[in-house]
Formats: sequence, C-alpha cells, structure tokens
Amino acid sequence: MTNLHVSTREGLPTEMQTLLRDTPRDSWPGHPNFAASIANWMGAHQMFRDLARVTREDTEAFLDRDLEDSAFTRSLARYGDRLVRNLHGHHAWEDRRFFPELNAADDRFEAGLEMLESDHVEMDALLERFTRKGNRIIQLAHLDPPQMAEEARGFHDEAVAAEAFLARHLTDEEDLVVPILLHHKLRG
Repeated sequence: MTNLHVSTREGLPTEMQTLLRDTPRDSWPGHPNFAASIANWMGAHQMFRDLARVTREDTEAFLDRDLEDSAFTRSLARYGDRLVRNLHGHHAWEDRRFFPELNAADDRFEAGLEMLESDHVEMDALLERFTRKGNRIIQLAHLDPPQMAEEARGFHDEAVAAEAFLARHLTDEEDLVVPILLHHKLRG
C-alpha cells in the first residue's frame, strides 16, 4: 500500500479509487443519487478551504502592512475561530456518525476510514498550534502591539500548513466518500 500520510499523499491512493474510477468527480452533480445532503457536506468543505485561505491572506496582508492591527485581529478572531470550531465539530461528527455508516455500507471504506481518522488526529494537533499562535497575536494586540508582527510570522506558517492540509485532506475525503454515497444510494 502507498504512503497514506496527508503531507506526502498526492491524491487518493490508487487502491482506494475503485469507485472513483467508476464515478469520477465531474459526474457527481448529474448523478441520480447525488443528494442535497452531499452537496451540503461538500459545501462545508469548501467553507473550510475558504476560511483557511482568508486567514492566510489576511496574515500576509498584515505582515505586508496592508492591513492594520485592529482589522487583522478582528479578522483572525472571526475567521480563525470559525475555522477551528467548525472543523472540530465537523470531523467529530464524521468520526462518530458518518464514517461508521459508510464503513457498514461498504467494507472497501475501511482502509480509507483509517487514513481519514489518522488525518483527523493530525488535524487536531495542527488546529491546536493554529489556535495557540492566533490567540497569542490577539493578546499581543492589547499587551504589546509591536510584537504582533513577530508572532504573526510564526502564525503564517501554521496558516499555510492548515490551508495545504485541508486542500489535500478534504479532496481525498470527497474522492473516497462521495462515490460510496452514490454507489449505495446513501444520504438521499
């Protein structure tokens, strides 16, 4: 089996693409079993990608002095918090309810389930660092504003890592899950 670590994967591993080959991504919206619940789930994934991008872009704008301290901390508090809270809730629901349903429907999902659960463990660690560094920036806005830029440089690394992680993880998750949903007429 290929390397399943999210940072080295270049897509869904070949051995997990059986249903994806039969139901490629561009056919999903027109598939007779493509339900609103699938579109909503994928919409949540797009929201996470967008929030990660906004957080990274705003950090870069702050570091380039194109965004004032107060605007940056407001944005970071709003969008960073939304990203972290919603991701935690979303993947907790996936791990507890959604993935077990898929695993029961199709035993081919088991290796993919293990891969995605491993990603979620890594995501927790990444979000912990993201939150700690983001909160430190917000604290410094009140305690020592000149130090914000130094902390933001370290936070930028976490924002870049979060965006890259989500791009790979969410795409692989969709490529694994949606064909199973369509094949077994689930969530319709």
